[in-house]
Amino acid sequence: MPLPKALNLLQPARLWQDSIAIAEHYLGYIMSLALECRELTFRYQGIGASSNNVLDRVSFILHRPECIAVVGPSGSGKTTLIQHFTGLLKPDSGSVFVDGHNIHDKAFPLTRLRQRIGLVFQFPEIQLFEETVAADVAFGPRNMGLAETEIDTQVRQALQSVALPYDRFARRSPFHLSEGEKRRAAIAGVLAMQPEMIVFDEPTAGLDPASVRRIEAICRTLTEERRIVVVITHHMDFVANVADRVLVLASGQLLFDGPPRQLFARPDLLERADLHVPPFHAALAQLAPVLPIPLNHSLNLREFLSRLAELD
Repeated sequence: MPLPKALNLLQPARLWQDSIAIAEHYLGYIMSLALECRELTFRYQGIGASSNNVLDRVSFILHRPECIAVVGPSGSGKTTLIQHFTGLLKPDSGSVFVDGHNIHDKAFPLTRLRQRIGLVFQFPEIQLFEETVAADVAFGPRNMGLAETEIDTQVRQALQSVALPYDRFARRSPFHLSEGEKRRAAIAGVLAMQPEMIVFDEPTAGLDPASVRRIEAICRTLTEERRIVVVITHHMDFVANVADRVLVLASGQLLFDGPPRQLFARPDLLERADLHVPPFHAALAQLAPVLPIPLNHSLNLREFLSRLAELD
């Protein structure tokens, strides 16, 4: 049966859920959800809260597998923004839509949404609490009511995704891991619930360069698996290495939405948002007059080396 005809057979009340399941069956891969923030405005209330909007009419759509970096100075609204994705915060005005449905409608299944969008908050390793790594990673799938065989499969897949092989790490205590390994074990706990979108809040904070490279690899793998990856970060070299798209926030407003290459070519915008080009990109700009043209437009070291190899 053709896909469009199959979708028409669904009951309207279940259309948004069942259409995803049928499309995945016919197309053979995970369908990414579509999330839209429309004119999102929010201000914290209470004693000591600022009278300024933390978010001010922010609008964008996330709908295809890619890595989106959210950048901006401290206090620009980055973490507040991602807390709106799953309804942890409710906007004062504006709306958040997932697959065309307002997530604050009474009938909208927020519990299911929070399984589809995985949030990895800053320093997630502080939430590790089980006796073994495998038990910790299994906590989410077990609370979802999955069968033990399915839980075991998802735990193994999640640990493999973060470069913590099951045979080496499953029975280890999470408290005896290195800081980078703890971070990845915590990320595996979110991935084990198989979310369609993964949102990281400063995933490289406090990590050594080798651990940062592993986090970069995880982000690239997730987008290759056709998931949406959103990363809040202050590290512009991380943006250059991983991001397909960048959202720039400043004073609660969305100043830029586009590819990193375009952002780095806008010194006025970078200055306004208190951002800097990555060190590699800055060094390359200084060498541009003596480099062949294909090389001096490289976004990162990986792209530079690839173009250099093509010149040989």
